[in-house]
Amino acid sequence: MKTSPRIPLILASLLLAVQVHAAEREWLPYRKLVDVIKLDKFDALPPAERDKVILYAKLVPVNKAISPLDAGLVVVDGTSRTPLPLDASGRARMVLNPQWMAHDAQIWTSLPKGEKMRMGFDLGAVLPEATQWRYATVMGAIPQTNAAIGKVAGALSLFVPTMKSVIFKFDKPAQLTIKAAGGDKRYASDAKHHVRLKLDDDLLKENPLVEVSMRPLEAEIDE
Repeated sequence: MKTSPRIPLILASLLLAVQVHAAEREWLPYRKLVDVIKLDKFDALPPAERDKVILYAKLVPVNKAISPLDAGLVVVDGTSRTPLPLDASGRARMVLNPQWMAHDAQIWTSLPKGEKMRMGFDLGAVLPEATQWRYATVMGAIPQTNAAIGKVAGALSLFVPTMKSVIFKFDKPAQLTIKAAGGDKRYASDAKHHVRLKLDDDLLKENPLVEVSMRPLEAEIDE
């Protein structure tokens, strides 16, 4: 019988997959990560109290020589494997998965044994799919965030700083304009292509139009 040339390729692929999985190790129960960032409590809030806010898990290798991009995180639920990719800052956008909670899913990593990761959270504001929106649409994420922290963290919220700003992050120089009743307020991005807006309670009430020269990559909520 003549051997198909595809068979050695398939065997090689299977061998590679076994080698990759063999390099992985169990790192953390999914439930533990949920508890650390209070994802279950955040998810339990009424949608109207969290719809402007994005919750990220922030997982950064203690060894600064290792990039978060190399952490190789995978959620293993029985025979199901779901990658948990991190960005360059070590963040992963989190949405509660009840099935992983019920099945006690585990998070595996390809980091070498002995390498540890710091765990925390970051917060972002939901951005419209447009280059203009009303001020409260994005900046309203700040009071929503502070109220959510009070409910989710409880007494620990005393140790969490009050959020006051949104940092709009662009991939190139950009401008942001607030079309306020008292006149336009214009902001140019800095050397990092960021525009930081501190919450203005008067503008929040007025709710003027905000225009940007291009859609931001993201909007980070900051103190």
